Amino acid sequence: GWRATGDLGWLDDDGYVFFAGRKDDMIIRGGENIAPAEIETVLMSHPAVDECAVIGVPSVEWGQIVKAFVCVRKGEKVTESELGDFCRSRLASFKRPERIEFIDALPKNPLGKILRKDLRAPAGGV
Repeated sequence: GWRATGDLGWLDDDGYVFFAGRKDDMIIRGGENIAPAEIETVLMSHPAVDECAVIGVPSVEWGQIVKAFVCVRKGEKVTESELGDFCRSRLASFKRPERIEFIDALPKNPLGKILRKDLRAPAGGV
């Protein structure tokens, strides 16, 4: 049987299950579903990015917009504009982060899982 867990994924023709993320994390911008993991993968491929997390923040016009929290590698420098240009050639326009916030460390639980709810909190999310 099936159990509702809030996980998103798909089953291929050979019966393999692929995990795509959590339903709670899905960003809905103007009716388009955006998986944060796709954007995080692109950001993590930039040589100056150590780690990142992507969330949706409320928008009157779009419902939600994409916001990225980025930790820069020690000794590296990168600007919001440079990351925006980097994403421009790798992501569809509606998936690109409209806001990028640089932070020293992402909030994590004792097991190292990123606490997106802390990023969504009014102090950190908007």
